[in-house]
Amino acid sequence: MLYLRLFFEFMKIGLFSVGGGLATLPFLRELAVNTGWFTEAQLADMLAVSESTPGPIGINMATYVGFTIGGVPGAIISTLGLITPSIIIILLIALFLKNFSDNKYVKGAFYGLRPTSTGLIAAAGLSVAYLVFINPLFAETHAILDLLNWKAVVLAAALITLTRFVKQTKKLHPIVFIAASALIGIIFKF
Repeated sequence: MLYLRLFFEFMKIGLFSVGGGLATLPFLRELAVNTGWFTEAQLADMLAVSESTPGPIGINMATYVGFTIGGVPGAIISTLGLITPSIIIILLIALFLKNFSDNKYVKGAFYGLRPTSTGLIAAAGLSVAYLVFINPLFAETHAILDLLNWKAVVLAAALITLTRFVKQTKKLHPIVFIAASALIGIIFKF
């Protein structure tokens, strides 16, 4: 029954997360709240691992969540659930789009999806920023100094400075910054 629910939940996510892997984050956050399968902190860790590993973020997240919940079979079933709607939709579109590609309504529908995917990606970005920069300790202490996760703020400021303003590091490959951030996260335990 768990595997069937994993497939169904990720099929819903795959069907409605228009805009790529980051667009799955609001749905995964809702899944965490509704099922209790993982916490928001674990979701942030899953995102970090999914961002750092090769492959599409959405599929990496589905695989990670599925593995966390149901082991290897859960990983396979979650991944299949996520990609099933896309496969079906792509096959249907390929079948019919050839005949309707110049139709103004079809063009309008694709044009109309742009704000939707932009909104989902923006919501994902805000969710990630909240998870990373807001200190959970603030809810308990209400002390203004506990509001922000200062280590994350300092790391983000350093990364922005190094990637945007320092001429010597500006042109380095992004993997250098990902690896350095992972190492700093391990060393400073965040």
